[in-house]
Amino acid sequence: MSVSEKINRRDFMRRSAFAAAGVALTGLGFKNDKVKVVLIRHAEVLDGEGKPVPEVLQQMVDEAVMTLTSCKEPLPAWQTLFKAEDIVGIKTNVWRYLPTPAALEDAVKKRLLEVGVDEERIGIEDRRVRTHPLFQKATALINMRPLRTHHWSGIGGCIKNYINFGEDWPSYHPDSCADLALAWKLPQVKDKTRLNILSVLTPQFHGRGPHHFDSRYLWPYKGLIVSRDPVAADAVGLKLIQAKRRLHFGEEVELETTPKHIRIADVRHGIGVSDLDKIELIKLGWQEDILI
Repeated sequence: MSVSEKINRRDFMRRSAFAAAGVALTGLGFKNDKVKVVLIRHAEVLDGEGKPVPEVLQQMVDEAVMTLTSCKEPLPAWQTLFKAEDIVGIKTNVWRYLPTPAALEDAVKKRLLEVGVDEERIGIEDRRVRTHPLFQKATALINMRPLRTHHWSGIGGCIKNYINFGEDWPSYHPDSCADLALAWKLPQVKDKTRLNILSVLTPQFHGRGPHHFDSRYLWPYKGLIVSRDPVAADAVGLKLIQAKRRLHFGEEVELETTPKHIRIADVRHGIGVSDLDKIELIKLGWQEDILI
């Protein structure tokens, strides 16, 4: 398969088709029998140096958004989520060992510009989002970061990525970061997130200690997990990490910290769905060693 080869559109539509009747937007997800999460992979999204191939990554992002919105073309799909008059904050992650890929930021920004959002109304930021002028005025947010294991919260995913909107980050750390979802209730954030993208291009599935990085446990999974619901995206991400750990270690090896914040975000804070039985996982693209 060449880098330029695209997923067959007819096969894609057949795999990702779903009943659209009765779908209604509610906050972060869809009110329907199940919350949709798209897992899309491509065997050639990483080059020989392990860096994302921009055109392949763009295709993956578009296919995922098209699936979530039931649109057949990229631009109408993005127009379902964003309007030209929006002020859009892209919450990224700059952790130096495993940051949000610049190619992923570029892919999302490209589509926002095509929707008609002026470049001056698009911001990309991580640690200074709370005080960033554009994020203070944002009408819409996009949340995206790499998936990895984490010393304090078990895993770092979509829910944890909003900790930077809080004024006192350490206040979210007690009890294994159980109440990370409180950040999603802050006025600057509440009900503004239109899309969550969890990068599983090279997730980290194991680590120990506060710095918690070990390149031996980076995994070229070559995928993205995309959803309107951050809790559902993290629940799928956790399942993937657990499956990889069983495969790698040959047995069930518990995470250093139990990621209880995912379930609590659902049952205590109501910001999304953590029950895998209530999640419709739509798998697109490369299926080899998909694990889940």
